[in-house]
Amino acid sequence: MTDIRHSLLRRDALSAAKELLYHLDIFFNSQLQNVPGSLVDKSTIELVEEFIFQLPKERNAQPKGNKADDNRLAMLGKLVSMAIAICRVPILECTAMWLQRTHAVFCVKLAKVLVEDYCILVPGSVQTLKRIVHASPRFCCQLITAVTALYDLSTDDLIPPQDLLEMVVSWVFEDPRLTLITFLNSAANLPRGFLELTPLPGLIRWCALAPLAYKRNCKTPSAPSFVNGHSNKMCKEVESDGNKDIKILYSKLHLSVLQVLMILQGHLTEKNLYGRLELIMFDHVERLVGDINKLVKELNLSNPVKEVELALDRLAQALQVGIASGALLCARDNLRSICSALPPHNLLQLVLTGPVQQPSHTALPPGFYPHIHTSPARYPMYSTHPVQTYMPGMAFSYRPIR
Repeated sequence: MTDIRHSLLRRDALSAAKELLYHLDIFFNSQLQNVPGSLVDKSTIELVEEFIFQLPKERNAQPKGNKADDNRLAMLGKLVSMAIAICRVPILECTAMWLQRTHAVFCVKLAKVLVEDYCILVPGSVQTLKRIVHASPRFCCQLITAVTALYDLSTDDLIPPQDLLEMVVSWVFEDPRLTLITFLNSAANLPRGFLELTPLPGLIRWCALAPLAYKRNCKTPSAPSFVNGHSNKMCKEVESDGNKDIKILYSKLHLSVLQVLMILQGHLTEKNLYGRLELIMFDHVERLVGDINKLVKELNLSNPVKEVELALDRLAQALQVGIASGALLCARDNLRSICSALPPHNLLQLVLTGPVQQPSHTALPPGFYPHIHTSPARYPMYSTHPVQTYMPGMAFSYRPIR
């Protein structure tokens, strides 16, 4: 039976399944006549799983996809969409488990179908999806992870629709612990290529890239594009006095993300994972920093305009709180190396430098106060003032202002 696998791989899914059933019929008939007892070996089971049930042979490999996969995903999308409409909790819970155990490529495709059904095609239907958070928080947590993987702000077409953004922000702002449900109720190690254990990396990316991504969207030619339910004219709406909602939404989302990171340390310690599990991978930080730098150059923002300042503010705050909470495990030297190309930024400088343990200062002259931080190579240290000691002839205690 194992010899026919290579010939089956050259066929389409339906033809391969028919051919395998034909060989199985011959194989089992011969087994019944010759060998009593157990009839099915492991290799035969693997062939049935691969070509009848369309399960990938290597679960950690990048899925190639075929017609059967597309048909099954289309059917799954309709099933989950209907389950959301009628609030069928068992189906939503099963979908949450499927999103956790399936390659990210398929999860993103399902998320795209749901976003189109509830955030783009039918105006106002997002309220139906929004109410699901009370019925199945586990499903909503996985959905947030999937949509942040789908809409990564790398292009104008991958900016999240406003209805989707409002829904995610409302979920996370009302209950920041929602983003930790999968982490708190599952195993810590997932195979490479699957969705992240929490949506935190994607949400941090949304908050940090949003100021620059929306500014890039404003510079795009005015030809309308309705891929995500909005057009390139969105920049005019965002900049108008009556439509500052998007900026407020990202500010609320950033606050919620920082709150989640602050409570995360307790959960990591409780699960005995503090310092051992990296929920924000260094690869994600490196990619985010690279995209920020790319957008700065693309928009020709050499001067410290407000969009660059805001993006770097949010990046620095997320890095600082992520390191303090134990969600980001990396040396500051590594962070300095990837952030060296970014525009100078005071808060980011302090985060990259970090606190330095000072030795005892008993041998220092009176009135001398050493610097708390040392300057990284990217940022020059300001020249220090001459040391002025206590002057006994004066009527008040004089200390130099630094």
